[in-house]
Amino acid sequence: MLAPEDKPKLATKPYLAATARFANSADTPRDFLERCLADLAALDPKIGAFVHLNLEGARAAADRSTRRWREGRELSPIDGMPLGIKDIIETADMPTENGSPLFTGFRSERDGASVAALREAGAVIVGKTVTTEFAATEPRGTRNPHDLRRTPGGSSSGSAAAVASGMLSAALGTQVIGSTIRPASYCGCIGFKASVGALNRGGSYDGLSQSATGVLAATLEDAWQVAYEIAARTGGDPGYPGLFGPASAPALRKPRRLAFLETAGWGAASAGAKAAIADALTRIKSAGIEVATSQSHPKVAAVAAAIEGARALSMRINAWEWRWPLNTYRDRDASKLSQVLLDRLAEAERMTLDQYRDDLAERDKVRARYAELASDCDACISLSAPAAAPLGLGSTGDPNCTVHASLLGIPALSLPVLQDEGLPLGLQVAGFVNGDAQAFAAAAAIKALF
Repeated sequence: MLAPEDKPKLATKPYLAATARFANSADTPRDFLERCLADLAALDPKIGAFVHLNLEGARAAADRSTRRWREGRELSPIDGMPLGIKDIIETADMPTENGSPLFTGFRSERDGASVAALREAGAVIVGKTVTTEFAATEPRGTRNPHDLRRTPGGSSSGSAAAVASGMLSAALGTQVIGSTIRPASYCGCIGFKASVGALNRGGSYDGLSQSATGVLAATLEDAWQVAYEIAARTGGDPGYPGLFGPASAPALRKPRRLAFLETAGWGAASAGAKAAIADALTRIKSAGIEVATSQSHPKVAAVAAAIEGARALSMRINAWEWRWPLNTYRDRDASKLSQVLLDRLAEAERMTLDQYRDDLAERDKVRARYAELASDCDACISLSAPAAAPLGLGSTGDPNCTVHASLLGIPALSLPVLQDEGLPLGLQVAGFVNGDAQAFAAAAAIKALF
């Protein structure tokens, strides 16, 4: 067990709830920021959530926000919100190092689309949060704020750890396998992976077809608002309609029926995790919400069968899509790439275009099968991870509870309402493509049961 001095005192920093005090200066964005920075100074030397900070710029932005709130001309509800940016996304004022020694000190001299939108909304960009190597597998040293011996998950490692420990109100993440939902589960904060294409990924160095921008946040309301402000100013990826939904967090809406998916991670789920989800299902049913399972509903059974191979299929698709630029990175200096990525490149170079096309066709079939469930169920629920964060920093944990949401391109949320081994464990709520608002409304109803 950890000694008391190694157990950080954690308190998240919800932002929207604090803004009611800004107009009369009972509180200010600058004071709010300083409370975050005090926790950052105290906790980050042990947690290691950040790779770069711009505290001077953050304080100047918070001062400008303070004046706007005082004068009643705030730019958005998140004007002044302290935010972190996963270091896979470009920032004009800080390097974008992609978790790789190949990019040490690299500056693109521009903001990614999401960052530009957040600055236009008045958000305060505090720093760049640690990512695994190219938002893939290789960890970069961040520790779980609840137990410093454990992984925070990945690849959005620093974003989840910073939000869960109160250094930030929210932070951007990305997900192509489980990189937003799993760290949210391990660290105990809200995680939101938007529908594929819903939030513009311009300037994000994870350009794969299943990649989606995500938000780690203290509350559902904060998570939605960050996503909404991005979409309102920069839309979705080119060719996508962008995030659908209201200008503030969707109101709680009790689902009629939920589908419970065991997912491929169920076989590795701990006894504590299974007990926690069993209790959650009891609460949900007691609230008058029907729960459909593979045993009770043929469409749920069909979806469960269809997503069983989600990880293998996703990894093949990702490997092919990584062929470039990994081949150029290898040619530049293979010694600065992890063996995992070198192996992935080797796999891509053994693949053919026809094999990739076959994989895409298989993904289309799985997505079509899942879409059929929308007429019967309001959302799907599952574990966000098969257990609490594992001990050790050499891995980011098991992604098999989350990869189906990435394969399907659907919105997913992790709610910090379960526990395993006395540590955080997320309950995952997944919706249907472009039904992000509906997924939020269902998630709010479920969270209220806890």
